[in-house]
Amino acid sequence: MKYTRIYADSEGESHMESVEVPMETVDFAPPAPPLDLSAFMDASRVGFLSGPVGWEGEWHPAPARQLMFYLKGRIEGEMSDGTRRVFGPGDVVLLEDTRGKGHRSRVVGDEPTLLAVVQLDAPGDTE
Repeated sequence: MKYTRIYADSEGESHMESVEVPMETVDFAPPAPPLDLSAFMDASRVGFLSGPVGWEGEWHPAPARQLMFYLKGRIEGEMSDGTRRVFGPGDVVLLEDTRGKGHRSRVVGDEPTLLAVVQLDAPGDTE
């Protein structure tokens, strides 16, 4: 399983990188057959976020270290290093750029967005 990590470097500039999550086959829910499972992350809150068609968020840091699970619609994210990427259903993004310039984002296409947001406990937000 892969997700995209958005983070701030020591200068406060935001960047993206792809992260491969190691998974191990375990007896997660016996007597059901084994499943592949990653390590767990500590989480503090879970919520849902929806953005209307045409929504644009200028430069902003993430409000917390959080995982965003894209369920519906598409959002383009732009990092302060100039990297851009469109995220949509099935994408998972770990936002850790909680300081510095942050990123900007906008809803693209003709469909509102729906995301599940899981706010995580620290550690920090730099490489």
